[in-house]
Amino acid sequence: MLKKFLPDEHVENILDIQPEMLKKRGIKGLVTDLDNTLVAWNEPNITPQLVAWFSSLKKAGISVMIMSNNSEKRVKLFSHPADIPYIFRARKPLPFAFKRAMRIMNVKKDELVVVGDQLMTDVWGGNQVGAHTILVAPIASTDGWATKLNRHLERFILSLMRRKGWLKWEE
Repeated sequence: MLKKFLPDEHVENILDIQPEMLKKRGIKGLVTDLDNTLVAWNEPNITPQLVAWFSSLKKAGISVMIMSNNSEKRVKLFSHPADIPYIFRARKPLPFAFKRAMRIMNVKKDELVVVGDQLMTDVWGGNQVGAHTILVAPIASTDGWATKLNRHLERFILSLMRRKGWLKWEE
């Protein structure tokens, strides 16, 4: 039961994920969450560092997409300046948007990496479709109201995983 929430990797910052590392694994597509993964949940704009990071992925031949449970207005405002395709109101962790992203990017499950800051949406959803999952430390220490309940459940699940010795990093 707990294994469905277990990420394959953990990084402190999304910028720690390098195209060379992904290419070595055969990754051809990257789906990333937006809020508290790329920027704080209340930050509307993409940063120059993220624009450069997305550009480096594209130059390496890795398709990219932002997938968010947020509104189209929020996701489009963020994605548009860097010309990043997106899926809004994805209803993560349900697998439908993840499968849609794979079709759009024309990648198989073993060629896809899903990156996000939440076990309950990003990791669980990515694991359901058989993608490689990377949990990112949340950027902000605060969350929108809808995420607060998930964080309590997440802390409980992480503590169980830690007791079982499944985690290779510290909080």
